[in-house]
Amino acid sequence: MSSYENYTQISRVYDQTRWAVGLDLITDGLSSACTAIEDQVLLDAGCGTGIYTAALITRVSRIEAVDLNPAMLSVARSKLAQGPDGGRVQFHEASISELPLPDNSVDSIVINQVLHHLGDDVKNDWPAHHRVLAECSRVLRPGGVIVINSCTHAQLDRGFWFYRLLPDALAAVKHRTIPLSDLDKLLRACGLDPVKRSVDREAVLQDEAYFRADGPLDELWRQGDSIWSLVTQNVLDAVLERIEDLRSDSELDAFMRHADADRPKVGQITFSVAHKRE
Repeated sequence: MSSYENYTQISRVYDQTRWAVGLDLITDGLSSACTAIEDQVLLDAGCGTGIYTAALITRVSRIEAVDLNPAMLSVARSKLAQGPDGGRVQFHEASISELPLPDNSVDSIVINQVLHHLGDDVKNDWPAHHRVLAECSRVLRPGGVIVINSCTHAQLDRGFWFYRLLPDALAAVKHRTIPLSDLDKLLRACGLDPVKRSVDREAVLQDEAYFRADGPLDELWRQGDSIWSLVTQNVLDAVLERIEDLRSDSELDAFMRHADADRPKVGQITFSVAHKRE
């Protein structure tokens, strides 16, 4: 469960603000496992409302979908129940640091935009991250694959135009975001060998809505990115006033384009692939 986002509340609108970004890169990573992708039992760790579960169920044999928030799981169950493949998904209300699955029981794992929500002790070598990755290693079969969708510090700095309006919240998110070098160390310590890293420089987490320069004025739009939950009311009021002023002066679109200029160079998300040692 997120250490700072209220996903019980967000669950009602989450699917209006997010989509399954990077599916081709995820599929490519899953295909590197010892087991053919169509025969894989996949763990969606931190599945939320099942956006990736629904997108991947047609590509694998079966999915174990785990999330600690009952409201998010309820949305996921409803979504999958409407499709013909719902019977191949098993939902679990549980923490990804204590997975309710046997040892060596899945062929592949995806973790999508989850790790930065862990409440962790950065100065003590990321113990919460270590627990999650150790659990993933425990349930993953030898030769299996894990694909982690996360942001780098450079992507947080340069890949989201509106983060420039939120310097304190951005600093807080970066503090919670594990550097890739530290992630690789933890993966290796848990018996998971990093093999590949990919960036989709065109993909954006909020899809076309991301390019709405007046988006921050819309509460629903803001719910598409958890950084806003780290913004105090006073700061939010000041940001919204600045957006209104820019719009009134017909400068808002130009501001957004300028602030977004570096995103195509760094992208927003990075996919890290690792294999469990055989």
